[in-house]
Amino acid sequence: MKHRFVVPALFCALVFFLVPHLHAQEEGSIKQAMSPEEFHRAGLDKLSDEELRNLDRWLSGDREKTAKKAAVRTSKAKMDLIVSRVNGSFGGLSGRTVIELEDGTAWKQANTDDRFRGSPVDHPGAAVIHGIFGYKMRVEGVPEFYVDPVRR
Repeated sequence: MKHRFVVPALFCALVFFLVPHLHAQEEGSIKQAMSPEEFHRAGLDKLSDEELRNLDRWLSGDREKTAKKAAVRTSKAKMDLIVSRVNGSFGGLSGRTVIELEDGTAWKQANTDDRFRGSPVDHPGAAVIHGIFGYKMRVEGVPEFYVDPVRR
């Protein structure tokens, strides 16, 4: 009489604990990503369950590597062109001018011989372009000039 309740209880435990675990393993698997026809044409139906799990692990790691490489490329592309505004007033170049932009970056004038005097302008637009010879800055109303990033 006691065993009549043990078997259904074990079955329920199996359903509640093991089945979601197996389903979670299959999520993101190549078998789920492909149609049955594609899976068969690729010859993947010939692999054992262990070989499929190894392939899924490898693909997962490869996707992570690809995502990391894409993030690095994106961050480098962001450094190639920065468009912002000067944080505050800009009155020109004095030879040792440091320009802080609203995006938080700071740039110091690279050539101390470059000088430009003008009337102060509040928050003029600015762009920094990374070229072959370094960084060039363009500020509204001022000829472009070379700058170096300020490391903080």
